[in-house]
Order: sequence, then structure tokens, then C-alpha cells
Amino acid sequence: MTMQQRKNPQVPSAAASSTGDAPTGWFGRPSTARILPFAIYMAFVAVADLLQRFGWSADDLRWLYAVKIGAVLAALWAYRRSYSELGWRTMGGNVIVQSFVVGIVVLVLWVNLDAAWMLAGESAGFNPTDATGRIDWTLVAVRIAGAALVVPVMEELFWRSFLLRWLHDRQFLKVYPNQVGFVALAISSVLFGVEHNQWFAGVVAGLGYGLLYMRTGNLWAPILAHAVTNGLLGAWIVGTGAWTYW
Repeated sequence: MTMQQRKNPQVPSAAASSTGDAPTGWFGRPSTARILPFAIYMAFVAVADLLQRFGWSADDLRWLYAVKIGAVLAALWAYRRSYSELGWRTMGGNVIVQSFVVGIVVLVLWVNLDAAWMLAGESAGFNPTDATGRIDWTLVAVRIAGAALVVPVMEELFWRSFLLRWLHDRQFLKVYPNQVGFVALAISSVLFGVEHNQWFAGVVAGLGYGLLYMRTGNLWAPILAHAVTNGLLGAWIVGTGAWTYW
């Protein structure tokens, strides 16, 4: 990290624009490193939907979540050297506070923005209870760990680090987060919302995480905010039994 980067976190790291992160075939492209883990995640979502159409119940497919998270984690690990924006850098107390605030605000909005028109349809969610109503804590632990530790990294690399900046300039690694315009922010946030059953809450969350990234210039900020949202949401779901929010 250069002295300029230490003073201004908005400056893209040298590693991001060096030949060390240059494309070496499709699988070696910086864009692929950020797209593929997300694509793997969505492929598992599609497989689960297909299996349900063939008669599998949501309960029958609960084991698939662990496999999905494992596959995403493997992809992230394989591409770990490509994520120059995740290189070690201090966030600072102010950025950490902002991240927690955004994460908590998104959580509060998420559990309240649930009117019928704000939903893409009914969701079976993820119910970790057995036939007697007893909670399977192994399923809960895997679900919360995946949602709070793996999903935020995977999604922020795709939605904010890649797509948000790519919509501004196809040479996205050269884009400073604070250079991104409103159009790119709006489009990426709407698409982020469409990914979720609670699409409206998803759009709001996308705006919050995107603005945080643009303001701080540090991808760890929206990752932390996203982790706070997902982690606390998991605790709220377990506490209330509102499994459809999963």
C-alpha cells in the first residue's frame, strides 16, 4: 500500500491495476473472480427451486445450504489473491461505527418492509425445526455462519466491488468508489433487490451498502454492515420463529 493510499482509502490499490491481477484467460479475469462465487451461489438457488418443482420439500433441501456455502467459500479461497480490495487496511473507528449503523438500520427496515407489494411472492424460507418443533441448532449455526460470514464477502465483491463500479466504467478496477454516479448506484441497487424475495427491502439495503462503500472507499465497510444485518437478522428469526425471512 502506498503512502497516498494510506492517506486516502478512495485510491484503488496498486495491486488492483498491476499486471499481477491482469486477465490470463477467462477464469483469470478480475471480473470472473468476483462473478463466479456469486454465480455458484445463484446456481444452487436455481437447483433448489428445480428440485422443489420435482416434489422435494423445503425441509428435504435444508442440507443443500451447507453445500452451497462450502462451494462459494471454495471459490472465494481459490480467487483470494485477486481480491486486492480486501487487502489489509485499517477501517478506523468512525468507519466501523458507520458500518454498524447502516447494518442495524437495514435490519430494522428489512423486518418491517414486508407489505404484499414489497414481496416477489411467498417464501418457504429456511425452517430448522424437526417434526416435533425442536430447533436443530446445527442447521441454525450453519445458516447464520454462512449468512453472516460468507455471503457478505461474496455479495459485496460482486454487487459493490464489481457491478457498481463496472456500470460506471468497464475498467472497473481503476474506478474510485467515490467516482461512481447515481445511475450506477440505482441500477445495482435495484438488481440487488430483485435477487431477494423481499425485493423492496433489498433495494433499500443495496442503496445503503452502496452509499457506504462510495463514502468510505473501503469494501470492508459494506461487508461489515452486511454481516451485521445478516447476523442480527438470523438471531431475530430464531428468537421469533419467523422462518420465512430466511
